[in-house]
Amino acid sequence: MAQEDADMFAEVGARLAISRSEIGVSQAAMAEAIGVSHRAYHSYEKGKRGIPIEALIKMHRRYEVDVAWLLLGTQSIRAGHDFDALKRIETSLDQYLEGAGIKIRSEKRGAIVARWYQSQVEGREVTDDDVHTWIELVRE
Repeated sequence: MAQEDADMFAEVGARLAISRSEIGVSQAAMAEAIGVSHRAYHSYEKGKRGIPIEALIKMHRRYEVDVAWLLLGTQSIRAGHDFDALKRIETSLDQYLEGAGIKIRSEKRGAIVARWYQSQVEGREVTDDDVHTWIELVRE
């Protein structure tokens, strides 16, 4: 697998883990809901392989998961967005990670920043517990 594909799968996998956590279901329950094996779903979250379009559609229909965010993450941010807020979120996350001695890959950091920013845009409060959960989900 080309490195570019591997990075893309890792980014999507991190966002899948965050979304599943927000929904409040296990990997096994999500796998069953979208019609794949638990092993396959686990490999999607770990970024080992790409998730099929059929599974993404089922996730959207069953849980109203934002497929564009799953696939594109921060790449979907366009002009008109609050880049100052985005920078504050990035700074806050980086300070926490550094202070706690936690290292995560940049694409997984990006997934957390994107979810945090999207939650803010949608008016949902993001608690420290939310951020800690997201970090734990993407740590290796």
